[in-house]
Amino acid sequence: MNKSPNLDDLRVFSLVVRLTSFSAAAEQLAVSPAYVSKRIALLEAQLGTRLLHRSTRRVTVTEAGERVYARAEKILDDVDHLVEDVSTTRTVPRGTLRISSSFGFGRHIVAPALLDFTARFPQLHVRLDLFDRLVDVAGEGYDLDVRIGDEIADHLIARRLAANYRVLCASPDYLARRGTPRSLADLASHDCLAIKERDHPFGVWRLNVRGETATVKVGGALSTNHGEVAVQWALAGRGIVLRSIWEAAPLIERGALCRVLPDAIQPANIWAVYPERVAASAKVRVCVDFLVETLAGLNAAAGDEMA
Repeated sequence: MNKSPNLDDLRVFSLVVRLTSFSAAAEQLAVSPAYVSKRIALLEAQLGTRLLHRSTRRVTVTEAGERVYARAEKILDDVDHLVEDVSTTRTVPRGTLRISSSFGFGRHIVAPALLDFTARFPQLHVRLDLFDRLVDVAGEGYDLDVRIGDEIADHLIARRLAANYRVLCASPDYLARRGTPRSLADLASHDCLAIKERDHPFGVWRLNVRGETATVKVGGALSTNHGEVAVQWALAGRGIVLRSIWEAAPLIERGALCRVLPDAIQPANIWAVYPERVAASAKVRVCVDFLVETLAGLNAAAGDEMA
């Protein structure tokens, strides 16, 4: 009779299936691809069957692997819930919390907040990954995604952490040289710094003007997938940028940037988003509560302009 599989090996296998990549799973686990391969080989030996087919380009799951994956996910969820239940009775959340967020907000706001969070809850281990794309929280194995933007899939649970909206702004030098736009139509004749945001199509600005929604196609010589780069370009006088008020407000206050078309904003609140499987998780609950508390100051930057 085969030995029962190791839970850690099942976790490695499940992650490889979700990410369809040994190297991606290794990166998320902070181990080498060779270690992942070894754990999969041990699991296959214990179960006496091939679970994965691996080529130079991708990983595919065998029929037996599909059955094992379905059962493994249930087993791992049951174990996690058991640990959570026991942890809850002790009122001390434990375990690993996997969090994703965007580059700029994750670096400047989420990462510093997590330093204080782990100091308050030292029994928790936190993994923070930053992306320039929208993360499939459930499918990629994350417990929590901290995101900017109000378009959230119905199957996910969301709690608003802070009010936020994006504003148009440019440097005084740019406006002196190119003139100040007076309408959305004027943006067509301006250099606009397009950013590949997680929640909106590239090169398209969806704006709210006094309660009415308008979609504007924008373009210019410079574009990027990183908001901080676009802000640097705007500060250098190279165009108009659309950025969150939490980021733009300090630059506007000191005169480095000026609001453009101040009636035009893009609602983009800050949310904690998580899959239903962790809805009762103590570690997710305390983290979300902590972020609500910590990010409360961002509401002041948003003020009363939210549409």
